[in-house]
Amino acid sequence: MGHDVGVTHGRFAPSPTGDLHLGNLRTALAAWLSARHRGGSFTVRMEDLDRVTSSAEIAQRQLDDLAALGIDWDGDVVFQSARFDRYEAAIARLDGLGLTYPCFCSRREILEAARAPHGGEVPYPGTCRNLTDAERAERSGGGRRPALRLRAHDEHVTFHDAVLGSVSGIVDDVVLRRNDGVPSYNLAVVVDDDAQGIDEVVRGDDLATSTPRQIHLCRLLGLRVPTYAHVPLALGADGQRLAKRHGGVTLADAVVRGRTPAQVRSLLAHSLGLADADEPVDMPELLARFSWGQVPRSPWTVVTNPDGRQHHA
Repeated sequence: MGHDVGVTHGRFAPSPTGDLHLGNLRTALAAWLSARHRGGSFTVRMEDLDRVTSSAEIAQRQLDDLAALGIDWDGDVVFQSARFDRYEAAIARLDGLGLTYPCFCSRREILEAARAPHGGEVPYPGTCRNLTDAERAERSGGGRRPALRLRAHDEHVTFHDAVLGSVSGIVDDVVLRRNDGVPSYNLAVVVDDDAQGIDEVVRGDDLATSTPRQIHLCRLLGLRVPTYAHVPLALGADGQRLAKRHGGVTLADAVVRGRTPAQVRSLLAHSLGLADADEPVDMPELLARFSWGQVPRSPWTVVTNPDGRQHHA
């Protein structure tokens, strides 16, 4: 299952809003191995669209952690905050096709309209899609700044994933620009992947539901559609997505507790089905072993012992 021949251009694109945890580093390692074992190139991009929560200091710590594990990249690191003109040009193209409209809904209103639980991304129910000019003027007059959405017409998209197999989804009216003027993640990522020549996207499987939206945007904008591999998430002992609250989850945490970056790399390799537990492995060995068929299809649960050492549950 997958595509283990040919040269590709992969990438890792974190948001510099906090230190990378083991799950992030695991995805980065998988992305790097997938590209490099075929002699491909690899790019790191900082998705710092939100300048309030992003910082250059955190970005540098993330780059240092990647380098410490042996993950290298080609060319300069690109920062999305410097590329707003590209995103606005893409929005203008969609607007010129008559495919955009202003949305005045708050997140709470969307959740209530969709009758969806709080906390997760939900499909947009189309509340503002067919407002009249008078209704839009009324909402604007109330001081509420609109977001800009894509008129997606409930497009159905199916794609093949190297880990998940065949995945299908209905494209909702995704946000293109937030109400604070910041371009959306879904728009920026397809613009940048095309501009940087990315033809394979490896990321956590929590983003698989966004992929049909991104493929649809690629097609509308005439951009290349990459191949995809969505890696099962890393979870804490409580079964929730791995996060800082679980404690001891970053490379720096591991080093403080006496583990070397090489030992952390071995832990990550073991979680990807590429090494035995605690087996010392270097990057050339992992490149020789890598295939998507080795990667487990279930989440990776990380438990931190009292001594700070991580292991599989």
